Order: sequence, then C-alpha cells, then structure tokens
Amino acid sequence: MKISLIIPCYNEQLNIQKGVLDKIGNFTLTNPKFNEVIIIDDGSTDSSKEVIKTKYLKLFPKFRLIENSHQGKAFAVITGIKKAKGDFVLFSDMDLATPIEESEKLIENIDRFDIVIGSRSKNREGAPLSRKILAYLAILVRSIAIGIKGVKDTQCGFKLFKTKVAKEIIEKLLVFQKKRKTKGSSVSAGFDMEFLFIASKMGCKIKEVPVVWRHVETKNVNFIKDALETLEDIARIKYYYLTNKYEIGKK
Repeated sequence: MKISLIIPCYNEQLNIQKGVLDKIGNFTLTNPKFNEVIIIDDGSTDSSKEVIKTKYLKLFPKFRLIENSHQGKAFAVITGIKKAKGDFVLFSDMDLATPIEESEKLIENIDRFDIVIGSRSKNREGAPLSRKILAYLAILVRSIAIGIKGVKDTQCGFKLFKTKVAKEIIEKLLVFQKKRKTKGSSVSAGFDMEFLFIASKMGCKIKEVPVVWRHVETKNVNFIKDALETLEDIARIKYYYLTNKYEIGKK
C-alpha cells in the first residue's frame, strides 16, 4: 500500500506553531503505508511557506511543497490529487481536527471500497453556534437538492480515495473545473459535494466511517461568505445534472 497524504495550506502559521506538521511528519516518517506527504500552499501571505521550506522539508524527507496561486481549498486538493504518486490519496485538513492516527480506520476499509470518508458526530462538540447552523443548513439543502445516497457527512476534512478513481472524478467536475479568483479564505464546501455526487452517480463504492473530531478555532471560515458560496455551488451542481452536462458513466 502506497498512500499520498494531501494537506492544503492557506495562512496556517498558527497551526504550524501548534506542531501539526510535526505530528504529521512523525506519524508518516516510519509508516511504510505513506510514501509522500504533499502540502499544497494556496497562496499564503503569512510565514507558512517559508517555515515549511526552511524547516519541514529538511526535517521530513517524505514532505513535498507545491505552491499554487490563491484559488481556494478545493483547487489545492485537486492539485494534490493530480500530483499524487501513491495508489491511494488521503486528504486531511491542516488543523488536524481529526487526528492523523484516525487514518487507520479509513485504511482498513479501502480494500473493499473506492472511497472511505470520515464522519463526525452530528453534535459537532465544541463548534460555535454559527458553524453548527452552517453545517445543518448545508446538509438540509444538499439533501433536498442533490442528495448523495448513503452519505450523511460530506464535509469532514478527512477522506481516503483510490487514486485512479479520484483522478477520474476530478476530470468530470464542472463547478470546480475552472480555477477561481478568490479573496481571503475559501473553504470550498461545494467541492466535497460535487466530488461525492459524481462518485455516487458513477457507481463508486463509498463507505462512511465514524472518526474522532474536535473543533479547532480558525480564521479560515467566514459564515456569510461560505454559506452563500455553498448555496451557489449546490445550485450549479443541480443545474448541470438536470441539463445533462455531467459526463458520468458507470465504473
């Protein structure tokens, strides 16, 4: 098993100072399942890139840094999938709201499925009320508009894919096909929905696995901006599906 671990990075100076990259580096360093850790910088304007270059690339030989212009988290993940050399791709948020050790729960299921995704408790313990409201509204609108059979939590930032399948899916994306110009943080919540929507229509086998999750305070979430962006993306997914724009064939 060869896994490429993808870590999007946008102004993550505070999380880096908390030691998240040390935890990731130490976990993957002697773990033969992980052959590379791809950090995709999404045009950070703080010290994130320099710290990664001067410290972590030297400290952990499996680490790679790819520098994107600022386009949002979705395109950082897409870049990572395109560049992945492993047979499997694991995506994790930089904040490690789900500890990297939880990857074992996903890995033990991937031989029977194409995609294995982490699932959080619906209570979202520790999360502020605004985040809980955003999550509830996203689930409600998504369920009504596009559904995604068998998947409750599309937004947990902890997912494992077979690389070949993931690369097929990103080629079929329409909402996130063209690079976006964005200002400030962009969580790109619609990306997970479009990715899993296409996967389900392709007939991919998807498994949802409960994982440990804790709220980590971040400045990379803007309630109003992210809510409006997510609603727009869901509407576009629905439109493209109803007008047969998606080129989706069964696997």
